[in-house]
Amino acid sequence: MTSFTLSELEAIIATRARSEDEASYTRSLVNRGIEKCAEKLGEEAVETVIAAVKGDRDNIRDEAADLLYHLLVVLNVSDVALDDVMATLAGRTGQTGLEEKASRQQ
Repeated sequence: MTSFTLSELEAIIATRARSEDEASYTRSLVNRGIEKCAEKLGEEAVETVIAAVKGDRDNIRDEAADLLYHLLVVLNVSDVALDDVMATLAGRTGQTGLEEKASRQQ
């Protein structure tokens, strides 16, 4: 098992997003704006779903990695910290998922 964390990936993305490195995919993606970043996130989500429906574990793993990366890019461009997302998730664990969902619909 790896000790690599989403927080570490978030920091790498933040550094690369601000870099002057012309060869950085992250930099080029961020420079294209939120629309392109969100589009890539959606593509990776769909590819993850397709892999899951096919039951292709290796492809699910690879697409999930792409999905997490692109989610963190969208969070970066949107100036939303991963810690804030994690705090929201932590706050939801005190009730069932159905209770939490119902509370958001009011």
